[in-house]
Amino acid sequence: MKKKSIIFLLVILIAISNLALRSKTVPPLFTPKQKLSEYNFFIGKISDLKPSEGIIPYNLNTPLFSNYAEKLRFIKLPSGTKTTYTDNGSLSFPKGTVMIKNFYYPNDFRHPEKGRRIMETRLLVNEENGWVAYPYVWNDEQTDASYDVAGEIKDVNYINENGKRVNIHYIIPNKNQCKGCHYRDDKMILLGPTAAQLNSDYNYATGKQNQLQYLQQYNLVSGLPSLDKINKLPDWNDKSQTIQNRARAYLDVNCGSCHHPQGPANTSGLFLNFSQTNSIELGIMKSPVAAGRGAGKNLFDIVPGKPHKSILAYRMQVNDPGVAMPELGREQIHKEGVELVKKWIKEMKQED
Repeated sequence: MKKKSIIFLLVILIAISNLALRSKTVPPLFTPKQKLSEYNFFIGKISDLKPSEGIIPYNLNTPLFSNYAEKLRFIKLPSGTKTTYTDNGSLSFPKGTVMIKNFYYPNDFRHPEKGRRIMETRLLVNEENGWVAYPYVWNDEQTDASYDVAGEIKDVNYINENGKRVNIHYIIPNKNQCKGCHYRDDKMILLGPTAAQLNSDYNYATGKQNQLQYLQQYNLVSGLPSLDKINKLPDWNDKSQTIQNRARAYLDVNCGSCHHPQGPANTSGLFLNFSQTNSIELGIMKSPVAAGRGAGKNLFDIVPGKPHKSILAYRMQVNDPGVAMPELGREQIHKEGVELVKKWIKEMKQED
């Protein structure tokens, strides 16, 4: 009887212990706040987007086209941490890192001093199980932005660089749509701030400086080799570069995240990353796996010398949601990008 009592007591103690373990909560790395202002990422008037101490501004050599919206980008590293340069040229950011990307339209692209309208701020946070997106929608008064997982459609008008007034419906994606691009090997990934994209100058408050050197100077990156050993992704709009390099950089950023061996469009066999050397996988005289009406009656992804016969160029210059590429964040046709890619195809040498 005594033995049974001891066993019963042990069972009770184990049950209590397990219950205590279940009830013990581990605080998450990041808890989303309802208002953007609650993070204190910016000082002064929040719409000025002036970064607080420890918030690092950055730019990309070739940015993603997003319906002609301009962007201001920032990084917030956890205190005492740094990013790490990896052998493949990417940057590995520590858990708890917050990437802050703000989308806005100048009221007049010719005169930035006339103000702007901020549409959204997207936070991408490196959590325990990978990167997670948190979208914030700005109010019309430009006094704050609110966490909104459902996305939204807002009307916006501006004067473009040619002096023409443009009125559009700006679509803010929902939380799940972020995975449409930021997804590889069944998990969300970070796009944009690679070493090759950051290998250029930025006008910091302290003066103009190479972005990678800036990170190194302030002990915010480890393992960084000398700049001459780091690739530099060309600026698609830099006319001193070759047409091929400009077009390939543009396609890498705007299409290569999906059209990648581990990307969402990996079954297409069309891989548009800048380092691609296989002409068939790049799309040259390659038949589509399945394009349907997206082919526009064309037979190959790229036909050298004939952009009008190339599926790639065709899908870039239409707005039909069932045909247009990229699928998300491109309700407007990027005329300059289309012309660049068409010129690249036109100047390709045709095989005998």
